[in-house]
Amino acid sequence: MSDKRAYGGGGGGGGGFLEKLPNSILHELLLKVDLDTLCSAACVSKTLRFAVSQVLSSLSSLDLSAFSPDVQTLNHILHRFRGLKTVTLDCLRLDDSSISRLLNLLGAHVQELTLLKCSSLSYGVLASIGQSCPNLRVLAVELASWDLLKIFRGDLVPMLGGCSYLESLCIKIRATEFYPNGLQYIQHFLPKTVKVLKLQPVLERDVVHFIHELGVDHELGVVRSFLETSPNFRLPFPGSPGFALRYLSLVLDIISDELIISIANTLSLLAELDLEDRPSKEPFLPYDLTNSGLQSLGSCQQLTSLSLIRSRQNHPVSFKRINDMGMFLLAEGCGGLESVRLGGFSKVSDAGFAAILHSCQNLKHFEVHNASLLSDLAFHDMIGAPCSLVEVRLLSCSLITSETVTGLASCSGLEMLDLCGCRSVADACLSSVSCLHNLNMLNLGGADITDNGLAVIGNLSITRLCLRGCKRVTDKGIARMLCGGGTMSKTLSALDVGSMPGISDKTILTIAEVALGITELCIRYCFHVTDASMKILASWRSSQDTSKLLRRLDLFHCNGLSIESLGLLKKPSFCGLQWIGFGRTRLTSKPDVLAEIREERPWLTVCVDGCEVGCHDGWQFHNSDKNLT
Repeated sequence: MSDKRAYGGGGGGGGGFLEKLPNSILHELLLKVDLDTLCSAACVSKTLRFAVSQVLSSLSSLDLSAFSPDVQTLNHILHRFRGLKTVTLDCLRLDDSSISRLLNLLGAHVQELTLLKCSSLSYGVLASIGQSCPNLRVLAVELASWDLLKIFRGDLVPMLGGCSYLESLCIKIRATEFYPNGLQYIQHFLPKTVKVLKLQPVLERDVVHFIHELGVDHELGVVRSFLETSPNFRLPFPGSPGFALRYLSLVLDIISDELIISIANTLSLLAELDLEDRPSKEPFLPYDLTNSGLQSLGSCQQLTSLSLIRSRQNHPVSFKRINDMGMFLLAEGCGGLESVRLGGFSKVSDAGFAAILHSCQNLKHFEVHNASLLSDLAFHDMIGAPCSLVEVRLLSCSLITSETVTGLASCSGLEMLDLCGCRSVADACLSSVSCLHNLNMLNLGGADITDNGLAVIGNLSITRLCLRGCKRVTDKGIARMLCGGGTMSKTLSALDVGSMPGISDKTILTIAEVALGITELCIRYCFHVTDASMKILASWRSSQDTSKLLRRLDLFHCNGLSIESLGLLKKPSFCGLQWIGFGRTRLTSKPDVLAEIREERPWLTVCVDGCEVGCHDGWQFHNSDKNLT
């Protein structure tokens, strides 16, 4: 947009090209771009500003999850919209009053509402949703809590009472412990229309009882349906048609046989099951998952997606009572699975994982975490065999080597390959990876790759690349990858080169010169990055397309930065930046300067707590002021 005359005179709007375009055509063109681009276009001319205003007022969907607006920014945005039906909002820097205004504005129009990172909101927001938005079909809320009793008993119940048409309910509560009997308060108020249910955290024993109650309703519904088809049926039959859950996602204290068997016997229509447990100690029988529990899932004839993860968050545990036989039984009974996520199966070997790969003919997503016995043998027959895989994630599987990756390269439709923590993956496989023309995300975090290996993958048309912890990669390798004439320099939008001792200011200069599409950059724990890099990034692409400006920057623990770099966060530098993290650097030592930046740039979130990019994890420890102090 360097020639503003072509866009209506740069502010005067007289006689430009856009003035001659019919309003209907301009409106249709602007409807096809995202919110960031619309806001940028509005700054070009009066013609575009007016057109953008019309487009915004006609939109039915608004997604503000990419950044954390403050109260003033949110109010400024919302008054431009009318009749929104779908809203997604990052609430990290908002308060109750701003959400109340939002809910009043949305009213009965809104059908889908997602409120993320509600660490600064009271739990009363749930009741407000029920009062203001009676026609909600989809609701997702992320809360931070140390009082689960108040949420379940005092706030969820009135919310559910006001949202009688809910089809999808997701309540994620970041809490330090599990609270007993939480589900008993909501089980009788949950609308029967709900088909998607996601809850965290809940106790296994409460879920078993909850599912039993669903089963009673289901049995009554079956009897009622049978009697209604009978020619002799005349009198109304007491009872409800029951639930028809299609998607169940839970984070629990433990995954047991009783839980899985209850789900399999009761929820016959279930298509997706996502369970994660976080035991505080080593589980013991009968409160654990065994081969018998896995076998029971065979009765879920419509199951297409299964996720079973044993987290190490509270204790270093695994599913020690599941072995290869359990996987054989699962593969035999659930051959229709299209997505499989397995974490913490320390006793399952190559034979068990291979059974899943070969029995599920339509498998598109395959993900395994912390499988100490998974090796290249599980993928031995991949070359030359039909492959429907689109996403493969093998996380912290220490026995996986380049041989597996070479075999997976025969899956020509592969779009995501995540090998984070597979430290035996080396350069030998990267020539095969370079042939994956559909690949758009690649994670080689912690792999044993070198500068020479990176030179090979420069022709990949990927958008996201993670090299975090690749300690043998240096500035030279990044330059070879991006400056070799390949397509990656044009397609890459997110790059992670954190925890790499060989990265310095030279890499930042290379990125600024050739990787003009990058909007998210992580260089945390790069000790050789200095103020020179900040100066490069501050003025990066100031004359380029504003839709491709740097939006997120992670500088956590970059000790080479001085306090002088803090001044670069003031206008006009870093135009477009929405999130920056620089905890454990000298940049945090001037709270008065940070306050000035906050005043000047209310749409910029500054994180000093070490969160990953965007505060996707760790936001529950934030409050509205802590982000900038």
